Amino acid sequence: MRKLLVPAAAAAIFATAAVSFAAVQHTDGTIKTFDAKAMSLTLADGTSFLLSKKFKDPGLKAGETVSITWDMSGTNKVAESVKIVK
Repeated sequence: MRKLLVPAAAAAIFATAAVSFAAVQHTDGTIKTFDAKAMSLTLADGTSFLLSKKFKDPGLKAGETVSITWDMSGTNKVAESVKIVK
């Protein structure tokens, strides 16, 4: 029984750690470029995001301050929502 307990506990710890890295993240910044055709957004600090297929454009344009909720998909940051900050 003890032979199974240690590997099972180790597997549970690793599984929990992997889930924590997949958490949704938030970023605030100023839009440098927005390309609705390419579904991409770049902030003034150089951070780039791809926009999800379900993205609805709230009227984004360069120079606006936004709050972005995003998640990693492979090596890409995919914005799930972008809200204009007043």
